Amino acid sequence: MTTKILALTDALGNLVRFVLMPGQRFDTVGVEPLVKGIEFGGMIADKAFDSNAIIADLNERGAQIVISQHPRRARPIPIDLDIYKWRHLIENFFCKLKEFKRIAMRADKTDTSFSAAIYLAAAVINSR
Repeated sequence: MTTKILALTDALGNLVRFVLMPGQRFDTVGVEPLVKGIEFGGMIADKAFDSNAIIADLNERGAQIVISQHPRRARPIPIDLDIYKWRHLIENFFCKLKEFKRIAMRADKTDTSFSAAIYLAAAVINSR
C-alpha cells in the first residue's frame, strides 16, 4: 500500500502543513483539511487540484487562483503563468524530502511515526 503526502509550503518553500492520505485517493480530498484555518493570498497548484469545489473555496477566501487547468475544463480559468513558475518551490521541497531514505521508502509502519519523520526532515531541510 502507498501513502500520499499533500503538503502546503509558504512563499519560501518551507513546510507549513501536510496531510497523509492513502495512495489511491484523489488529491482533492485532502485539500480541505490542508488549508483549514490558514489565511493566504493565493494558491499555486498543479492539475490534481483543479476542482470546482477547491476553486469555489479559494474564491470565497479572496485568494488568487494559480492552478493549472485540465484540458477537459469547459471554461478554463486564466492563470498568471509568471506566478505559476514559482510552483517549483513545492517540487523542490519534495525533492529534498525524498533525500531522506526513511521517507522515500516509507519505512515507518504507522502514520504517526511517518508524520514524525516528515516533521523531523522538514526541520532539517529548514535549518540548512
